[in-house]
Amino acid sequence: MTKAESIAEKYTEAFILPSDPLRPMWNMESIICGKTPRWNYVDNCMITAVLMMYDINENSRLLDYAIKFTDAYVEDDGSIPTMNYADYNLDNINGGKNLFRLWSITGEEKYRLGFEKLWNEQIIRQPRLPSGNFWHKAIYPNQVWPDGAYMALPFMAEYAKLHDLRGVIEDVQRQLTDIRKIMRDPVTGLYYHGYDDTNTMFWADRITGLSKEIWLRSNGWLCAALADVCEILTEKIPIRNQLNELLTALSGYCTDEGMLMQLPAYPSLKGNYPETSGTLLFAYSALKAYRLGICGENIRQSGLKAFEAVTNGYIDNSGDVPVMQNICLVGGLGGESGRDGSAEYYLSEKVIENDGKGVAPYLMTYTELMKKV
Repeated sequence: MTKAESIAEKYTEAFILPSDPLRPMWNMESIICGKTPRWNYVDNCMITAVLMMYDINENSRLLDYAIKFTDAYVEDDGSIPTMNYADYNLDNINGGKNLFRLWSITGEEKYRLGFEKLWNEQIIRQPRLPSGNFWHKAIYPNQVWPDGAYMALPFMAEYAKLHDLRGVIEDVQRQLTDIRKIMRDPVTGLYYHGYDDTNTMFWADRITGLSKEIWLRSNGWLCAALADVCEILTEKIPIRNQLNELLTALSGYCTDEGMLMQLPAYPSLKGNYPETSGTLLFAYSALKAYRLGICGENIRQSGLKAFEAVTNGYIDNSGDVPVMQNICLVGGLGGESGRDGSAEYYLSEKVIENDGKGVAPYLMTYTELMKKV
């Protein structure tokens, strides 16, 4: 058994399956901040990984756990009592992907009702910029963050494919290409973390509306969004080139060991560090892009090297539960804590172990390694 296989098995047996759905061991935000159980994107990232693992090994306990976990939050009528649709928080859409998958496997009506409610109660009503891009959240009006692309756009693509909504498919692609037009830095080829369409937020440039810095994990989320949408839609669409372009840009910032830094454009900045969650999102997207015929062997090798770098250098596999290190707990802009988008801000956020934002992309990447090209 390889180290990666051992890590995946241990995470499954000792970290995921024993977790109480209302108090999962991987949600460090909830544990550290004492949050009450609620429908959230971190948990749903892990359930996405669980279902991907089920798809490759057909371990029925993984499916049973995904059902048990989801049923702790989704009622028989498809409602999700612990979320408020009127928050217009794109993070809340992320779990809708799992509802599609569970419905397709089990045929249970509650899952279909769940994703229909997410569509009708939030997506249709989600506020947008004049250009058509979604606001990230109601509390962040007129703002676009690349993170939100992963949370919502693959869900929209899946919904559009199910219902044959050509206009929605075009909307998804337009939002992704508009993010490129607005947020891509032409020098590095990477994307800024935030954009304020009013140019008035304290973290935003008064001319461009862009935040100050390029944060790794937001670029990782965007990579994964592009990769997943390309897989869902299957056809030769322009965003395939956008994905290849971003993966190529990120690969140019990988360190000699294969890692990407918390602030990838400043590898030698004091206090900067190799960050595992964003590195793994890059690895996942690179391997998927190669499997889909979007990129070449060079990008695949960068993805493999990144995965191996995390496996061999940032996971302690000596105990019953592996311990992944160097995971940035959170990253954001504005809000009550005054997050100003500076390099100092991103390097001041807590660095933690075994958070779902790192473990889930690790398992997702592992499943890509197991698939045939």
